[in-house]
Amino acid sequence: MAAPGEDTAQASADSLDLESRGNDKMQHLFEDTQASIEMLEKENRIFEQFLKRLDPKDFQLKAIPTTHSSQLDMQRKRVRIKEGASSKSLLRLSMDQKCNIATRELDELREKLQRDQEEAQINYDNLRAVVQEADQRLAELKKTTYEFDRDVLRGSVNPRTKRIMGEKVVKYFEDRVKSRDSLAEKLRSKNSSLKVKRRKLQIQLKQKDDAGEVRNEVDFKQLQIENQQLNERCEEKNHELLRLKVRAAKALQILNTYKKKLQALSVESRAAEQEIEQRRELLARVDAETTTVTEEKEKAEAINTTSRQKLEDYKVPDVMEYVEERVSLYELTKAVRTWERKVEISEMALRTYRQTWKRLCTQHQQQSHHRTGLRAPHTLTTSPIGLPHHTTTLY
Repeated sequence: MAAPGEDTAQASADSLDLESRGNDKMQHLFEDTQASIEMLEKENRIFEQFLKRLDPKDFQLKAIPTTHSSQLDMQRKRVRIKEGASSKSLLRLSMDQKCNIATRELDELREKLQRDQEEAQINYDNLRAVVQEADQRLAELKKTTYEFDRDVLRGSVNPRTKRIMGEKVVKYFEDRVKSRDSLAEKLRSKNSSLKVKRRKLQIQLKQKDDAGEVRNEVDFKQLQIENQQLNERCEEKNHELLRLKVRAAKALQILNTYKKKLQALSVESRAAEQEIEQRRELLARVDAETTTVTEEKEKAEAINTTSRQKLEDYKVPDVMEYVEERVSLYELTKAVRTWERKVEISEMALRTYRQTWKRLCTQHQQQSHHRTGLRAPHTLTTSPIGLPHHTTTLY
């Protein structure tokens, strides 16, 4: 028979063993429950995605094959009988339904992956085309820069004035615009030919459809691929045509700018030519004035030489001669004054005589109108001293 202490220790050990086993079971149960919850969450997410793609009218699980309709009927009956039972526990999906939904979601994911791959391929092709276009434009830009530097910056420099000749610049840009126009015309014709080819292929396809020819899926996909390639080529040509139009517009704008600059420089050149002509005329006038001044200087020098010679040859008169000359000058001045006074007196007398003569003539005319009898013509004569007098002749 065992001691009481041993029984107690054995009992505590058994209880600890049972408790540890219970904890292990609880741990396993918790892990299993958590895994099932995660699985249910995944199933719910898949089911929600499935429901989002369905039509709202089909939310009654019409798209899901109901092979277990009897079980659903039993569940509906249990809902009516049991109180407080959850509707979600009664509407659980069967494994076939879950497999169907998972299969459809897997197909949908594959289709989405395929679409994403196609879009990625299209984006890759577009980006590669953009990179190729950028490389091509960079090469064209380098070529254009080299040609502009060769033909304009270095080839059109006037060796005399060390300036760029405007005619060659204008010719260069006109040639560039013509080349761009010809390239655009070629691309436009090529685009129209591709459109005609596409239309012919569509007509052939329609004729085959009307004839009822059997085409498998591979032929149809090949036609779709060819159609897509042709559409892409048409789009590329259209984009290239638009780019060329834009570049032609830019080139034309630059050409207009250079034309305006050339016009301004031509105006400045004409103004400079006019100024040069004016300077030449001024120089000619200055030369003429210089010649005239030189001649006048020579004349003045000759006069100066003559005057100096006369000054050297001049002899001062005597004092008595000077006095006599001054006396004669005074007498002459006095005589001039006397004669001027006499002339003034004579003019006054002449004016008086003329007034008297006019008065007498007026009186005579008045008397002649009142006379009767014989009329004698009257004539006027002038006295030797300039005074008029009246003479009468009788007939």
